[in-house]
Amino acid sequence: QWLSDRKKRALQKKDVDIRRRIELIQDFEMPTVSTKIKVSRDGQYIMAVGTYKPRVRCFDTYQLSQKFERCLDSEVVTFEILSDDYSKIVFLQCGRFVEFHSQHGHYYKTRIPKFGRDFSYHYPSCDLYFVGASSEVYRLNLEQGRFLNSLQTEASESNVCDINPVHFLFAMGTAEGKVECWDPRTRNRVGLLDCALSSVTADTEIEGLPSISALKFDGALNMAVGTSTGQVLLYDLRSSNPLIVKDHHYGLPIKSIQFQHQLDLIISADSRIIKMWNKDTGKIFTSMEPEHDINDVCLYPNSGMLMTANEAPKMNIYYIPVLGPAPKWCSFLDNLTEELEENPESTVYDDYKFVTRKDLENLGLAHLIGSSLLRAYMHGFFMDIRLYHKAKMMANPFAYEEYRREKIRQKIEETRAQRVQLKKLPKVNKELALKLIEEEGEEQQFSKKRKHKNLPSLLKDDRFKVMFENPDFQVDEQSEEFRLLNPLVSKISEKRKRKLKILEELEAQGQEEEEEPEGKASDVESSGSSDDEKGWVEEVRKQRKLLRQEEKLKRQERLKEDQQTLLKPQFFEIKEGEEFRSFKDSAKKQKLMKKTLEDRLKLEEKLGTLNVSDTTVGSKQATFKLKKSEQQRKQQEAEKRHRQERKTLRRSASHLKSRCGRGRLFH
Repeated sequence: QWLSDRKKRALQKKDVDIRRRIELIQDFEMPTVSTKIKVSRDGQYIMAVGTYKPRVRCFDTYQLSQKFERCLDSEVVTFEILSDDYSKIVFLQCGRFVEFHSQHGHYYKTRIPKFGRDFSYHYPSCDLYFVGASSEVYRLNLEQGRFLNSLQTEASESNVCDINPVHFLFAMGTAEGKVECWDPRTRNRVGLLDCALSSVTADTEIEGLPSISALKFDGALNMAVGTSTGQVLLYDLRSSNPLIVKDHHYGLPIKSIQFQHQLDLIISADSRIIKMWNKDTGKIFTSMEPEHDINDVCLYPNSGMLMTANEAPKMNIYYIPVLGPAPKWCSFLDNLTEELEENPESTVYDDYKFVTRKDLENLGLAHLIGSSLLRAYMHGFFMDIRLYHKAKMMANPFAYEEYRREKIRQKIEETRAQRVQLKKLPKVNKELALKLIEEEGEEQQFSKKRKHKNLPSLLKDDRFKVMFENPDFQVDEQSEEFRLLNPLVSKISEKRKRKLKILEELEAQGQEEEEEPEGKASDVESSGSSDDEKGWVEEVRKQRKLLRQEEKLKRQERLKEDQQTLLKPQFFEIKEGEEFRSFKDSAKKQKLMKKTLEDRLKLEEKLGTLNVSDTTVGSKQATFKLKKSEQQRKQQEAEKRHRQERKTLRRSASHLKSRCGRGRLFH
């Protein structure tokens, strides 16, 4: 979508996938958003409503193009095609208006007392049933051209409604999570279903009271109900308990429910995903997750075509051949899908390379995230293939040479494989291969005697071929994990060999029954199981002790190396006019210089060398003390000590003088 038109035309010449794309209906889109989409009963016309400005568009499938477009006064909540073609349409608008259109255009406009949310048309009586933000269901008779007495319900508000096409039972879904069923002939309620309670299962998390957001009848007895918390309930009208409860696990309201009769599927959709599942078992058939949010889903009758109205200008068309044949106006889709199945071709982006965030970090291009050079897609980004090649050449200049050498080596190995093969051990994991060969020989001998089928060899299996070719898969026998597991592996192999010997001895004795020797073998094996376990525990303890001793030796060697290393003295030159204090002062000074001015001012304010105050004008006044040098500080301390000494001398002299005067007086 972010490619230019010229780039798209250039890609159409060489990209097989783009050449195979088909635009079934020309300009099948809305200016901004499409909200509802429906197909006429004769299958010739597809009608969609959307914004902005509010409008309705009619597409003729026989001409594969748009037939007409009409703008409306307000946004459409929902609409219904009353005739077989586009000649009679009813629109329920958000401003409480009900607008009727005929073949030529606008015909009549009326208003209902409360805001409407959905409506249904009762064909036998020509009545329109409107539900919305009211407890009443308004009835408008199109034959008489007037409103009839409304149906009084127990619900505070109603969200959706539907009429059964067989026996014309009217059902409405309420905001309290209930479904009320009414008989239009007697205008009485004949049933009440509490779907909110039935929708709660063991896996669901209750956040609030689920309301009814979708409702659809299937035949005379089945009814599907969608809730605002993302559950779909399938009911038999003869029972108050649901036959099956299907959870979308997204917690979003169900927008649409459709029935697919050829495969017995239910197509339910919320704003994020479309799910197709079996109505008998609940098993998922498939699911689709479009790029944009879904507003409505329409299934073309008796076909495998699906259309969606989205939160985007483009309205999507999906064709799934398993669901049914293509419609007659696009029957060529069946031939195209058959050709695609016969000739599958892999599509490759020639001009763009998909890279993950880790790939960008390895290439040193992580700083480009968010720029126009990278296009975010799924769990990574699309970048220009030329930029990718340049960055890879700079990151690893010899990557191509390594790739070329690896390819040549693989070609040589392939040619060698065509020669006469000799039984020799592989270069990687020779001991493991030898062990597997021995085990395979023993099992083959035993299977010949027992007439068992030979199991496939691990060495000849392509899935494990790399384990004996790639040096990265070499078993490190000096590692801690291997040394701790090796006693267990050896004991298991010894146990297996002992069992094989016992079975061979029993076979040699010529016993006819197979159950007895197997039982005896297990008895013999169980008798020595305790000794095996003791030996294995001792072996593991020994290995752990060796590992601890090796770690202790390594630590001692490191300590010796540290003691033997002599630290050479380092000399530093002091600038003229500066006194050397210590290395700590210089480190503190460097840390202080790295701090911001605000942090330094706060630090000086704590130390008392700076004082910040507000003036009467509204500005800031800062008074600070200059830092004294070391020499000045020492001089001040000496003067202070001298003053204190003189002070103490004066005090002692005055004390002696007073004592001498007092003694002369008494004398």
